[in-house]
Amino acid sequence: MRISTINRKTNETDISLSLNLDGSGIAKINTGIGFFDHMLTQIAVHGLIDLDLQAKGDLHIDAHHTIEDCGLVLGEAIGQALGEKRGITRMAEASVPMDDALANVVLDLSGRPYSVIQTNWVSPDVGGIPTSLLEHFFESLAVTSRMNLHLNILYGKDNHHMAEALFKAFARALDAATQIDPRRSDLIPSSKGKLS
Repeated sequence: MRISTINRKTNETDISLSLNLDGSGIAKINTGIGFFDHMLTQIAVHGLIDLDLQAKGDLHIDAHHTIEDCGLVLGEAIGQALGEKRGITRMAEASVPMDDALANVVLDLSGRPYSVIQTNWVSPDVGGIPTSLLEHFFESLAVTSRMNLHLNILYGKDNHHMAEALFKAFARALDAATQIDPRRSDLIPSSKGKLS
């Protein structure tokens, strides 16, 4: 089974995370940031990932450290669960609508961390947090998972709908990219013979 457990404690945050890539979408999430919990739940439910994430952060300052560190820990957990990435599909794309909004995510579990994020938020915050922190979450996740990640919010009129479409699209693309391709069997999907 492709599972991982990460514990990370700093002077700013204390995070414990357990993940099963081959789960059924069970989410147990508490970061102290309601809207962020809602978004992380989308990753679990729509990516069919069992995700238990408990975070305590310095929210008396702001949400930055908690959201950033959750991205770092989730990315590390994804990378750890994938191991050598033998047999995976590796690259995938998903587009998800939510009412007025449409989001598209393309990713490659290439071992080369890079993120490109194109958004058109209608205001600078959503759910009481800056929209820039949602983007920073994905940037952090891409680094520690060693993922090439392209996120696009194509359009929308409501930040909540736009953010939720983005997290759902990420979940669907991640699920597709991590699936085992039976034609590859135990092979690493790279002409180099290694993904790192």
